[in-house]
This record gives sequence, structure tokens and C-alpha cells, in this order.
Amino acid sequence: MLNQLFSTSRPIGYILIAAALLIAYSLNLFSETSWMTDSTELAKKIVLFFVMVLSVFLVQFISVKNHLHSNSLYSLYFYSCFLLLFPSYFDNNKIILANFFVLLGLRRLFSMHSMLVPKQKLFDASLWFLLASIFNSWLILFLVMVYMAIIWYVSEDYTNWLIPLIACAVVAVLFYTYGLATDFDFILYWKEKFDWSLDFQYFDNNYQRIALSGFVALVCLFIVRQIALMKNAPIHQHKLYKNILMCFIIGALVYLFSFPKFNASLVYTFFPLSIAASNFVLSIDQKWLKEVVMIGVLIFSVLIFFMQL
Repeated sequence: MLNQLFSTSRPIGYILIAAALLIAYSLNLFSETSWMTDSTELAKKIVLFFVMVLSVFLVQFISVKNHLHSNSLYSLYFYSCFLLLFPSYFDNNKIILANFFVLLGLRRLFSMHSMLVPKQKLFDASLWFLLASIFNSWLILFLVMVYMAIIWYVSEDYTNWLIPLIACAVVAVLFYTYGLATDFDFILYWKEKFDWSLDFQYFDNNYQRIALSGFVALVCLFIVRQIALMKNAPIHQHKLYKNILMCFIIGALVYLFSFPKFNASLVYTFFPLSIAASNFVLSIDQKWLKEVVMIGVLIFSVLIFFMQL
């Protein structure tokens, strides 16, 4: 049933995903109701919900536009399931915004293979990643993907190597100007932002540990399969698959170095993992086995979500 519903891009699939996210977001919000007495906070929560939904649909847009998998809703489905695993994401405004900016940057980078306006795409991607790094400084690691795109596609033009630096200067000037206008300590902000920790004793309850353990198991299943599929992929798609793996590695590094650490910081790995999960399902011939994988991921995600409320 789930396989048939999400195997093609149909409006009902988008509606169900949006409705499921609204229910999950609302349930998580109503577990703590202090924000309801403040109209500003209420407006903020509504805006953040729409940003979150846009982020999820942006995953689908990047996937289909760049032929990362067939024209299905599998990536949308798995991405939403991963969000349910870590409901702390719904509470963290900075992570919701930072993730949206990262996805906007990835949208530009993954379209580099078309070779249309490469300089503009490199600048836009760098700008979005740098804006995201204001919320989590370790997201600056995504600039590695920008330089890899330069190496793969436009390394012969030396001016392309300067584009991320120009974007960095633009963001620095804007942020510094904001600091002067608001008496904001620009230097101290960045000094504290590069704190890091490899301490994993941050869990509030055992269900968060179970969620992380289950997620790691899914990572092993989907990413290993993605690497195996890459060997048989057409040569022109190898760079796209390498981008997927690099995106996952950088997202994992952001989670590892982030301080303070949250399960929600894993959200930066969800996009490449949802692509890998989609390709995993597409590689299965038996329809019943596809259903088992999709239903299994959904049941695990929903159960863990309710246990963490």
C-alpha cells in the first residue's frame, strides 16, 4: 500500500506528508503550552512550521530535478520518517532555519552538472552555507562541497576558487554591520561558536538512545547499499553519487563536533540518507519486501516519536 502510494509523484502523497508533519509538529508543541500565551511566539511557531514543510518539499525538488532517483516520493517519505525519530528538531528554531539554508545551498550545488551559470551557483551555495553557519558554526564544513564542485566541474577557471571567499566577505560585512547596529560582540560570538565536544552522554531519556541506535542501523543499511549501487551507475552520475556520500559525511561531522549536542543535529544527514533509502527501495524487485522496509521504518519512527513526547 505505502509502496504504491509513494512510488509515483501524486498530489495525495504531498498532502499526506504535509498533514503528518502538521500533526507531529502540533503534538510536540502541545506537550509544552507556555508559548500559547504569547502571540509573537505563536506567529513564530507558524512560520517555522512552513519553513520546515518547505525544507521537506525542497528535498523532493532536488532529488527529482537532478535525477537522484526516479520520479517518486520515496525521498519525501523517508525524510519525514527521519524527522519523527528526533522530535527535538521541532523545538529547535535554529536547527530548522539552518537546515533550510543548507538545503538551499545543496539545491544549487547539485545542479552544477548542468554547467549553466556555474559562478552564480557557486556563490549562492557558498552564501547559503555561510548563513547556515551563523546558527551552527560547524556547518561551514559544507564549503568543502563547494570546492569539490569547483574541482569536478570548473577548476580550469581560477576565478571560481575566489567565489566562496567573496561570499564569506559579504556575509562577514553584513553580520558585522548588524553587530555594530545592535552592540553585538561579533568576535566573542564566533569564538564561542567553535566549541566542540565528542561527549555522547547528552541523552534526556533512554528513548533518545534507542532512536539514535535505530538511526545508525538504518544508516548502515542504506549507505552501504548506496555505495554498492554507485559502482553500477552510469559514469555521468558518479559525481552526483559522490556528492550524496560527501553530503552525508559532512552532515555526520557537524553532528559529531556540535556543542551542545542534540539528536536533532543529525538532520543535516537526512537529505543524503533519504536519497540512499529511496535508491535502496528502488533496487528491490519484490513488492512485498519494499512494503516491509517502508512500513518497518514508519512504525519504528512513529513509536519512538510518541515515546519521546
